[in-house]
Amino acid sequence: MIFFQGKRIFSAIFDMDGTMFDTERLRFRTLKQASLEIAGKALGEHTLIGSLGLSAKRAEALAKAHNGDDFPYAQVRKRADELELEYVRNHGVPIKPGLLEVLERLRKSGLTLAVATSSRRAIAEEYLINANVLKYFDITVCGDEVSQGKPHPEIFLRAARALNCEPDQCFMVEDSENGMLSALRAEGQAILIEDIKPPAAEVKAGALKAYHSMTEFLADLSECVPHLGMPALNEPFPQSLNQFRVGIHGFGAIGGGYLTQVFSHWDGYTRPCEIIAASRSRMLRETVSAFGSYSVRYGATSFDQTIDNVRMIDMDDDDAVIDMYTAAEIIGLSLPEQAIRSQAQVIAKGLLQRFERRGRELTILIVLNKIGGASFVRRHVQAELALLCTPEIGEQILHKTHFAETVVSRIVSKLSNDALVRQLRIKSQMFQNSLEEEPTATTPPSKPLPEYERLIGRFRPFAQSSSALSQLHLILFNSEPDMPLYVERGSDLLERLRQVKTVSDIAQIQVIKNRLWNGPHAIVAWYASQLGYAWVGQAMGDSRVSELAERLVREEVGPALVAENAEMAEAVGDFANAFLERCKTSFRDPCARVGRDPLRKLQRNERIFSSIDLAAKHGIPTPALAFGAALAIHYALGCVDGKDREAQVIRQVYEENAERVEAVLTYAGDYNGKPYQGLDPVKDEQLIDAIVEQFRQLQGQLDDAGLAHPSARQRPAPQASVSA
Repeated sequence: MIFFQGKRIFSAIFDMDGTMFDTERLRFRTLKQASLEIAGKALGEHTLIGSLGLSAKRAEALAKAHNGDDFPYAQVRKRADELELEYVRNHGVPIKPGLLEVLERLRKSGLTLAVATSSRRAIAEEYLINANVLKYFDITVCGDEVSQGKPHPEIFLRAARALNCEPDQCFMVEDSENGMLSALRAEGQAILIEDIKPPAAEVKAGALKAYHSMTEFLADLSECVPHLGMPALNEPFPQSLNQFRVGIHGFGAIGGGYLTQVFSHWDGYTRPCEIIAASRSRMLRETVSAFGSYSVRYGATSFDQTIDNVRMIDMDDDDAVIDMYTAAEIIGLSLPEQAIRSQAQVIAKGLLQRFERRGRELTILIVLNKIGGASFVRRHVQAELALLCTPEIGEQILHKTHFAETVVSRIVSKLSNDALVRQLRIKSQMFQNSLEEEPTATTPPSKPLPEYERLIGRFRPFAQSSSALSQLHLILFNSEPDMPLYVERGSDLLERLRQVKTVSDIAQIQVIKNRLWNGPHAIVAWYASQLGYAWVGQAMGDSRVSELAERLVREEVGPALVAENAEMAEAVGDFANAFLERCKTSFRDPCARVGRDPLRKLQRNERIFSSIDLAAKHGIPTPALAFGAALAIHYALGCVDGKDREAQVIRQVYEENAERVEAVLTYAGDYNGKPYQGLDPVKDEQLIDAIVEQFRQLQGQLDDAGLAHPSARQRPAPQASVSA
């Protein structure tokens, strides 16, 4: 049972043609063709439109009224049925967008469901089975089983009675005037989904709610059914497939290892029938195509998640990418800035073709890891549209395209080509050993193939088999388990995606992520390095490091962010928890990588000092952040990595100024062609003194531990390997 528009609803009864299926237009074509074949003339539009929702007998009476008593309507209808069935068997039933998601929500909310259609049972059942929706319905009542067709209420009353439900507690979902009259006369809760011909105003006014499309009904219905919440990492994807396609423009770490998961969870009720993924990597394309699926490994939880229904395309194949933009309901754009500049033209061509063929809206998720990323993409696409179409058309296209900025809350890495080949080599041997028969010999190619192509060739003949490759998980990505994808609010579709958290101010989320992750992450790495650890994950086993990490995010940076914007408290908590968990499991995260470029991180408006300023604004003391600034200088002085030029600059300034920490903090020399923004020796005197004192205490602590010299602080890094 659900509450909808103040009504208690226990059951839902659906008309079929024109409501669930986009078959009315198909029916018009087949009736015209059949009429031409048998009667030598096509049925007129007034006859066709007038017969919408009528029983066969009433439709025949109308046809004869318009075309004479001798018009062979029964023969025409029979031939039209044959033509329509032929089309459906070859091309499938055209399902209305949003139908499958509506049916899933209603069924999982405990409603009983019925079909009430004017079509004959033989046709109705074939359509329902062909569309794979018969499973949702408890009963079907067909036009050849009632004595009085629509607009008489008999068919809806009979369906409600069979469901043991009072008519006024039933949705009666219709598209035509005759169907609406039938539902209203049955005293049901009529839901109008407009199709070819809207009902008269007085009939439409009787509906509990009227919609232009099934997706509009879905949006309201979604507010009345339980919200499933953020999925658990190991929660299975929905079994039911909807008719939507989604696109991944850039099948890299985030595109292939994260966005595909977001799209596969979809709304928790259904998932897209196909994920179209564009990549320049021939090896990736051929490998995924050969296996038919791939997996993402979450090492921290020892869990492998399989992604299927993926079709790979070449990103350099403009026609394929354009077709992806035409067909997809939503596209994840995960490319670096330079690649976006070069792909803007093909994106614009795809949007133009979509507008010309479909005229439907499109949501593009922009994964660029920069504030203003959505505006950046929109600007480049707009410039290319100006070269392809009139300004008016360009504006209409942009109005129908939602460029949604995102903030990603997880780190994903893609396996290297060498690691992938090693994996293919091992799995190839496993696969050959599992076959009952020896593989059939094939003619060798004229020239030797690369090893990965030879290995993939062993799997390709079995790609369509559901069992042959089921035990051979192809690991393409290693990922952390953080789930939410934060997205700028503005697209109705985004509100339905289960793994998406929509926010009104995405820039604020980006600030929260950067403040909680970037500065504290570097500080933890600097401290770990000084204590002799090569990897962040190892160092978190040391209580000194883990306690510092907790103080940074729980007592200083986090509270300052919440004090600045209380509405972001949940996001702050999520990112803080994710940061601490990430540090604990970062056994492949070298301190040298995280801690590099310390001079950049010590700028006045960067990472550490911007967080100190924010905390000071709200009266929050920041001894851990001040300790972090001292760590940065101490780390740079002991850095033996000759490639870290910023550490060398800090050491040079320190040594040239009589080993004074103050000189480093107030440095104002050249930095990438511009003056360096250091602390002000007068305005920031108190902060400088605090950092100097922290530096001295740190020096004493490390002296006592015998870790004062760089050579003593640099332990050899253990060899890390990527398992598959």
